[in-house]
Amino acid sequence: MSEDNWAEPPGGDKSDRNQQSRERSPEVNWERDLLNRLAFASLIEQRRTRRWGILFKILIFFYLFGLLFLARTDHWDTSSVAAGQHTALVDLSGVISAQSPANADTLARGLRNAFEARKSAGVILRINSPGGSPVQAAYINNEISRLREEYPDKPIYTVVSDICASGGYYVAAATDRIFVNESSIIGSIGVRMDSFGFVDAIDKLGIERRLLTAGENKAFLDPFLPAREEDVEHVEALLDEVHQQFIDTVKKGRGERLSEDPAIFTGLIWTGARGVELGLADGFGSAGQVAREVIGAEEIIDYTPRPDFFERFAREFGASVGQALGTTLGVDGARLE
Repeated sequence: MSEDNWAEPPGGDKSDRNQQSRERSPEVNWERDLLNRLAFASLIEQRRTRRWGILFKILIFFYLFGLLFLARTDHWDTSSVAAGQHTALVDLSGVISAQSPANADTLARGLRNAFEARKSAGVILRINSPGGSPVQAAYINNEISRLREEYPDKPIYTVVSDICASGGYYVAAATDRIFVNESSIIGSIGVRMDSFGFVDAIDKLGIERRLLTAGENKAFLDPFLPAREEDVEHVEALLDEVHQQFIDTVKKGRGERLSEDPAIFTGLIWTGARGVELGLADGFGSAGQVAREVIGAEEIIDYTPRPDFFERFAREFGASVGQALGTTLGVDGARLE
């Protein structure tokens, strides 16, 4: 046979050549099939991961929603869950200020809910506070007086736990009776204002103080300037005025139960036992004892409003800003402490 018969005809079928090539290289087909399988498996895994990610996001969303829902239930009127006649309890705990949980708006809301509850036989205001803002304390005192007039048949009693001093006592004076433990701390009927003086410090450090003002007293009590006698006199008069308001409020609330001891209004504190002797308190008892033996309704329902996450964040942020301003000015406001 001639050599021309063995040669491939010109322009032969390309598919035939590819088929022959695949038949001659089976390992190429195996590698290509493996790559296809791996790519397909990777695609399936990505889809599965995406589905699980979506599921977890949905679960986290419902979890956070549930937490917020439970937090908001703290603001519901707890009188709706009372089974029968009961004693309403409102807690005043911590420093009394507009930025703290013990602020006038929160306490007034809890007190209103406690008085308005149809099945509450009486109200206990349980206080554990060293004092705080005279303005916030006065607001709470006024609200208690208003509620007592609106609900004359529903008594309100103060029960002191560890301490009821200054602004705390300002609030307690508005209630019908005050009960303490023998070791409770009570009293501190006085007013204070804190400040600092850095005049000598900046002189020693070689710091030059630069202050521009419009108004003769705009640099009033500036901590980096020497205290002026007229400024100190003005502040003392201001504190005396607030102190007299405090004294008048206590005398109005306690009346003839107060002893004639002049030390009562000097800012001193006493034990609960001594407080009863001085007429600052009426007797001894815990919240449970007062509910059972004085009010006559042993079941206690807590009406204290609890701040949710957003309220706590807003208050803490506001408190931080207030502290920063106070530090910058070097002055802390008047406090009933």
